[in-house]
Amino acid sequence: MTLNIFFISITLKRREESLQQAARNEMIEKLYEQNKEHQMSIYHLL
Repeated sequence: MTLNIFFISITLKRREESLQQAARNEMIEKLYEQNKEHQMSIYHLL
């Protein structure tokens, strides 16, 4: 009789954003919101 037992340990570590990456993400979010507002204003004109 053979008994095979495997133990796997996975550690997830949250990656820290650099200051530049955080600023870039914020700018992207702002541009996305502006684009969305622009699309809605055009939609309402039709």
